[in-house]
Amino acid sequence: MILTGYFFAPFCKIELHISARRRLVPKSNLTTEFRKAILPRELRALMAFDRKAFPRSDLFDAAAWKFYDSYWMIVDGVKVGCCAFEKHVDFQEDIREDGENPRRKGSLYISSTAILPKFQGQGFGALLKSWEITYARSHGFTRIVTNTRSGNLAMIRLNRKFGFRVIRTTPNYYSDPADATMVMELRLPKKRT
Repeated sequence: MILTGYFFAPFCKIELHISARRRLVPKSNLTTEFRKAILPRELRALMAFDRKAFPRSDLFDAAAWKFYDSYWMIVDGVKVGCCAFEKHVDFQEDIREDGENPRRKGSLYISSTAILPKFQGQGFGALLKSWEITYARSHGFTRIVTNTRSGNLAMIRLNRKFGFRVIRTTPNYYSDPADATMVMELRLPKKRT
């Protein structure tokens, strides 16, 4: 995959050169855009996307989507991916009695990263993860934290590929089916001023 064009957050357009077999094909350009979801107008679209990408037990409700900063990954006009952030917090709801995520300046919690199933395995997950990291860096975050089902090996591999490390595994966090959550973090260098 070759990325060309400009790449910045929160809005960005990129040209991709990729084929179905992941071979470079200069003539098959795809234009990729990362755009903040417009709420409340796109709330139903976020929830519909969520239903296509995740099991029923992992879906966000409307209040969660309103709470998070959410971004679309749009490829040639099609919503292929979506992610959601919570700024300046540490993910600890899995280990705290009150189930809250405490404030932590400089920490970006990625609460959701999703590519629609029909677009998975084509490099879009890596592109979205790369954009998430670029977003964090460009906004001065020094740490990214995320969590995923311990059975979601594709997401765990993707996070590791970008340098995330496991900081803990909490059993029985998810239900239907029961699964542990794997909490991962990526430390980012402080932005030079």
